[in-house]
Amino acid sequence: TDGTSEFAYRVAIDAPTGTDLVHLRVNPKGSRFSDLILAPRDVATVTGRVPVVHSGRQRVVDVSYRLAGVDGGWLSLPVPRAVAERVVEPVIAPIASIPLPHRLTGLTGTHGSARPGDGGEFRDLHLYASGDRLRRIDWKATARRSQGFGDLYVRRTDATSDATLMLVMDSREDAGERVADWSAESIGATSVSSMDLAREAAASLAVAAIGTGDRVGLIDLATHDGMVVAGGGKRHLDRLLRRIAISGPSGIRLSRRRAPIVPAGSIVYLLSTFLDDDAPWIALLWRAAGHRVIAIDVLPTPRLEGSEQHTQIAHRLLMAERRRRIADVRANGIEMFRWQEDAEQPSRAVMLRTLARAGRRRR
Repeated sequence: TDGTSEFAYRVAIDAPTGTDLVHLRVNPKGSRFSDLILAPRDVATVTGRVPVVHSGRQRVVDVSYRLAGVDGGWLSLPVPRAVAERVVEPVIAPIASIPLPHRLTGLTGTHGSARPGDGGEFRDLHLYASGDRLRRIDWKATARRSQGFGDLYVRRTDATSDATLMLVMDSREDAGERVADWSAESIGATSVSSMDLAREAAASLAVAAIGTGDRVGLIDLATHDGMVVAGGGKRHLDRLLRRIAISGPSGIRLSRRRAPIVPAGSIVYLLSTFLDDDAPWIALLWRAAGHRVIAIDVLPTPRLEGSEQHTQIAHRLLMAERRRRIADVRANGIEMFRWQEDAEQPSRAVMLRTLARAGRRRR
C-alpha cells in the first residue's frame, strides 16, 4: 500500500576449492545494485527495500557473482541468477455501485427483479388465489376492499435475484504512461501500465460483485486456458484474484474466429486499451447477442516527454484511430468509461453509479 515491499533473501554459494573471494552483486528491481565481497564458504543474509509499482508476476531481485582465485585473478565470468520472483496482488478499489445486466436470471440473490416472488419490495395487492401463502394475507386491506364473504387480499412482492458478471481481460499488450517506452520490452519502474489498471479494475469488480452475492467469471482473450467459470463464494473469489494477479501481456494477436461464449443474461465487462479493432469486434458480437456490454478503457494517460518527433506523429495517428474506434463502440450501444481517474472527466464512482442507475431503469 505504501509503494514499497521489504524482501529478505538468503544467499549461499558453494565455491570450488582454491577460491579466495566471491564478488556478489545484488540488483533489486527499481533500486541501485549493491556489491558484496564474501568469503567462499560464508552465508550472507541481505535485507533491502524494493519499490513495487506494478502488480502481477515480476522479478524482485537479481543476483550475479564472480569467483576470485589465490592470485587475485577472476576465475569465472559473471554468473546471473534470479533469486526472488513474486506475484504482487493488485490494489482493490472500493466500489459502491456496480452496473448489473438488464435482465436478471437467478432465482435468489440481493437484487430486486421484475417477477413476483418472495423477498423483494412491495408489488401490489391481489385477490387470494390457489398457491398463495396464508401468511401473506393483508387483513387490513381485506377489511377495506372486500366486496363479499370470502374475499381475501394478499400482499405480493417482487422476487430477489442475482446477476452474472463476466470479466474479459485483453492482456495481449501492456502500455505505460510514457509513449517513448511503448516500443520497449519493459515498462518503466515509475510508470503505471495498462495491465496494472486492468488487474485493479478486474479485482475490484470481482470483490464488489461477489460481496453482494453475484456470480463472477473471467475470460482472458489472449489465452485459451485463461477462463474461470462464473461462480460465487469466498473460495471462488480467491481463485479469481489469483488468476487476475498472474495475468500478463502475451504480445500475440487474437486467433479467435468467434466471440467466447458467455452465460445467457450476463453482463460483460471488457477491459482493453482499444489500440486495435480485435477487442471492439468481439464486444460488438456480444452486444448483438443481447448482452449488456460495458467497456472499460485501461489505457493510462499518455506522456510525450522524451519522445522524438516521429514518435509523436505516430502517437497522434494512433490516438485518432482509437477515438474513431471508441465512437463506433458507443454508437452500437456499448457503454464505456475510463478506469484511471481523470480531472477532465467524471470520476470513476460517478460513472459506475450512473451506469448502475441506467440498468435499473431498463429493468
